[in-house]
Amino acid sequence: MKREYVKWFSPRLNREMELLIFGDRGARVLVFPTREGRFFDYEDWGLAGALSESVNAGHLQLFCVDSLDSEALYCRHCPAETKLARQRQWESYVLEEVLPFSEWKNQNPHVVAHGCSIGAYHAVTLALRHPSRFCKVVGLSGRYDLTKAVGPFDDLFRGVYSEDIYFHMPNHFVPNLSDEHVLSQIRRMEVVLAVGMEDPFCESNLALAQSLEAKGIPARLHLWEGEAHRARYWRQMVRHYL
Repeated sequence: MKREYVKWFSPRLNREMELLIFGDRGARVLVFPTREGRFFDYEDWGLAGALSESVNAGHLQLFCVDSLDSEALYCRHCPAETKLARQRQWESYVLEEVLPFSEWKNQNPHVVAHGCSIGAYHAVTLALRHPSRFCKVVGLSGRYDLTKAVGPFDDLFRGVYSEDIYFHMPNHFVPNLSDEHVLSQIRRMEVVLAVGMEDPFCESNLALAQSLEAKGIPARLHLWEGEAHRARYWRQMVRHYL
């Protein structure tokens, strides 16, 4: 499987950013890492390898992106507005640097957002906020409301709420979508969610799927036995859903 390491200085983030590319053609898949994870985790956990047949056959090309979670959503000492400001900068980096770079490497018009756990949050939130840029999103074991404490997982904004937070929480903004132009763009996108029935985030997935369906967006929700919030399950899921 063709593998390429790339690094450049991001003017939007004012730092060097790294990524890994697998394959050289096919639908372009932007892969986001799990909580405070790195761009190489997808490979290290065997997920890239699980897709080797599709990559080698030219169906998929993976762009494994680095995260800034520790500087943004998971910055423990940062106030809410600082977290969201850094998150918006990272989003701009993905949309205005990574996506154009991927198109320069591969002109295939089909672009997929994908991630596991908090990477699923990044993928789904990005795709729903910018539906014209993606044709498909695949979120595995995702959490789509970071303001709600669930089991051992805290409210990442410690009770603070704002319009900015609202528009970064799919479980919050999707039920209220009314702009038909935006809705029509999302309806053209394939939305795939998968989660374990005993995963603490299962309720979040059910709520999001119901909200999407209520808006006429044909989301596919797949429920797995048990918690299924581990790389060994994700290796199976990606073969089914990507």
